Parts: sequence; structure tokens; C-alpha cells
Amino acid sequence: MATLIHPTAVVDPRAQLADGVEVGPYAVVGPDVEIGAGCWIGPHVVLDGRVRLGKGNRIFPGACIGLEPQDLKYTGDPTEVVLGDDNTIRECVTINRATTGNQQTRLGSGNLLMAYTHLGHNCELGDRIVIANGVAVAGHVVVGDRAVIGGVLGIHQFVHIGTLAMVGGMSRIERDVPPFTLVEGHPARVRALNRIGLQRSGLIDLDGGQEFEQLKRAWTLIYRRGLTLAEALGQLTLEPPRGAVAQLCAFLEASLGPSRRGPIPGGR
Repeated sequence: MATLIHPTAVVDPRAQLADGVEVGPYAVVGPDVEIGAGCWIGPHVVLDGRVRLGKGNRIFPGACIGLEPQDLKYTGDPTEVVLGDDNTIRECVTINRATTGNQQTRLGSGNLLMAYTHLGHNCELGDRIVIANGVAVAGHVVVGDRAVIGGVLGIHQFVHIGTLAMVGGMSRIERDVPPFTLVEGHPARVRALNRIGLQRSGLIDLDGGQEFEQLKRAWTLIYRRGLTLAEALGQLTLEPPRGAVAQLCAFLEASLGPSRRGPIPGGR
């Protein structure tokens, strides 16, 4: 399949474009960019700095990927942005490269970043994540697979958001969001399990529903029994937890560590 470059696009001859790439009008592609097969680069997109795109990504008009991080510590190190396959990056999204050394800002595969999303330097996002319009993700944020983040909100730097978490729109996210939970509010609070996400993932029906029942009991113990988090985790780990409960416990234990921001508390 031929590579198609619009006559008004500016593509550095050192850039590496695989078969089937299409570059739209007035797009700019810098010398250190690698674009995988079948990618569509829309009008007025800017890909600059060290950027690696996998296969089948669609980058919509006005998006800017790989520009310098908005970090005063940046001194010109050869950092980069790496995207997997089949991502949809909508209008005017910005994804900054990392700050120091040979670090990366990473986005997995199958993600949807809606218009005006910003991913700061050193962020690490997994697969099949949806981020709605107007979300500002600060530096060093980590987001697990299949999380859904509602629109018009900010995520504090160094926050971790767990697998299959759901964050309600217009929330203030300044602490870690546990996996499998629904979080919303200003300030944000853990409100419930993310039942819709769990159902779509198939976890609700896993092992005849036993794993979901175990997860419900663990959630109730943590957020509805009046225990401290340490007390609840102590009870849950008397016997080694398995599956989703093990993931939840491991996330919460790590979130309590000195280098993390701590988990968002529960609320009704």
C-alpha cells in the first residue's frame, strides 16, 4: 500500500514512514519520527521530537505529539513519546515527551483520547483507555488498562489510576484511584464498584460470578465497615487473595508507600 503525503505537508526526509501512511494537509513531521503502517495523520498535526507510532493510529487535526515537556527541569535530553497500535487521538490533543535521560511518555494500544486532552511528560497509559474531552493529565501519571476518565477534569502529577476504574466528569483527582472502582466528586471520593465496566470486561461472570462476589465483599470491608485501610488490608490478606481482590489489595498497599500520593478515600 502506497504512502500518501499531501503536497502542503512538511515531512522531513529523515522521518520513517511505513506502508499505507497518509499525511494530511499542512501536517508537520520531524526528522526523528517513526510512523507505523496504516496510520492516518490529519491536517495540521505536528509530530516532532523523538516519536514512535505503531500501526493503525489515527491522529486528528491540530494534535501535537512529541514536543518538549512543559517542565522547567528539561534541558534537551533525547526523550521520546511511544504509542502502540490502533489509537484514536482526537482534535488538538497534546502529548509531551519525557523530561530526563532516555525516558518515555507511553500510550498503549486501542485507546481513545478525545479532543483537547493533554498528556504531560512521563505519563504511562495502558490499553483500551477512554479519556473524554478537556482532561489535563499532569506529569508521571499512570493509568491502567480499560480505565474510563470523564471530561473536563484535572489529574495531579504522580497519580495512579487503576485498571477498569471509572472517573466521573469534572472531578478533582489529586490521589490514587483504586482499580475496579467508580470515583467522582470535588474532592473525589470512591462511590462504588464500576459495575458497568466490570460487566463489559466479563469479570462479573468469571467463575460463575464468584470472583465478583469476592470483590464486592472486599470493597464492602474496605469502604463500609468503618475500618482503617491498614486494618481492612490486614484482614483481606490473612489468606493470600486471588484475582481481582489481589489486584485491589496490591494497588492499595503500593499507594500507601512513601513515593505515592495515597488512595482516594471512600464516600457515600
